[in-house]
Amino acid sequence: MSLLAVGVSHQTAPVALLEQFAMGADDRVKALHELVGSDHVSEALVLATCNRIEVFAEVEKFHGGVTDVSRVLARQAGATVEELSPYVTVHYEDQAVAHLFTVAAGLDSMVVGETQVLGQLRAAYALAREEGTVGRALHPVAQRALRVGKRVHTETGIDRAGASLVSVALDRAEERIGSLQGRSVLVVGAGSMGALAATTLARRGAAVVVSSRTEASAHRLAESIGGRSAALADLPTELAAADVLVTCTGATGLVVGTDVVAAALAGRNGRPLAVVDLALPRDVDPGVAALPGVHVVDLALLQGERAATPGRPTAGPVAADDIAAAHAMVETETALLRAERQAAEVAPTVSALRSQAAEVVDAELLRLSTRLPDLDARARSEIARTVRRVVDKLLHEPTVRVKELAAAPGDTDYAGALRALFGLGIDAQVEDGALAEAVTVDPALHAGEAS
Repeated sequence: MSLLAVGVSHQTAPVALLEQFAMGADDRVKALHELVGSDHVSEALVLATCNRIEVFAEVEKFHGGVTDVSRVLARQAGATVEELSPYVTVHYEDQAVAHLFTVAAGLDSMVVGETQVLGQLRAAYALAREEGTVGRALHPVAQRALRVGKRVHTETGIDRAGASLVSVALDRAEERIGSLQGRSVLVVGAGSMGALAATTLARRGAAVVVSSRTEASAHRLAESIGGRSAALADLPTELAAADVLVTCTGATGLVVGTDVVAAALAGRNGRPLAVVDLALPRDVDPGVAALPGVHVVDLALLQGERAATPGRPTAGPVAADDIAAAHAMVETETALLRAERQAAEVAPTVSALRSQAAEVVDAELLRLSTRLPDLDARARSEIARTVRRVVDKLLHEPTVRVKELAAAPGDTDYAGALRALFGLGIDAQVEDGALAEAVTVDPALHAGEAS
């Protein structure tokens, strides 16, 4: 069994293609079960964000696993595997672990250093646990990834090296219409991204109006930031008074059409409107960008900026050092997890070796009892202790060394070599007891941390 990461992200695919992967809660559940129901995937976790969809899976065979995961991704995108293949990235074993850690740390985000992806990974792991699609292999990898992400943001200054996607998008809006201080901003969407947008806007001194399909959610969010809420049916009226529209809903279709924005522009006397669309798929009709006085900031624009000027979102005097420190932390944690996984894999072999030795000792002591029935109990006990002590000393070095060698870098199967040398046959009982034991989920990783 091996760890595999297959996905599409802003690093390799245009936003237009990423939009095709938009997944609701039901879609994620369906994809998880479709993955583990395929021929080669035994465990799966799906990370779907506004700029990536990636599957982390435990697979029986590399090529078979890639094929199975690619088919599920292609179905979700409404494309063929062949059409998708130029945009798909594949990571295997240590590379897959390092990639997941890099993603959790915010190092692979459109805006380097952002923290939202850590919450999204936490939610993806929680869903996979609820659906029973993660087990012995993925539990420790996902839990370590969450720890790595938190540690990177706690122990480095990467938060200063990068900003949230929301902050960067609002910066671009301010470049087009000026400071948001005192401006009227309509936020459509009261989920995690909407809450982040509304909070950021309030801190910048904007007058925030929140609208959502769920009016109670809009009201709670508005109340928490000192703004007000509005019914989604009132969007045309609210938009006419707004200086900025921020959309970040989970809808699978357009929420704001060109006709609605065009109507809102009437009577504004040329007052500009900034439209910040952070949804994937997009909430606002692309035709809005052609309307006079409208300035659109969306994921496609941010992706283009990142490709053209990769240093722009992470500008700052300590950015390079912080990012280097974060990468070093990811590398160290990857090596530590590899050592732990390899040590766990060799444990059944060591257990089988010691069990076999114990059986040999017991058999020989029984044979001795048969041949020397008059041997007194004290002598018999001393002989037994001596024989077992000799065997323990002989086994100590190879068992310690095989654990050390298994934890070292390289592809040598030391456990296999030990089994071959000693003629070990590890039965199902040993494997079930020593290798496939249940993994404890750390509740500290899921206790309501902010996303």
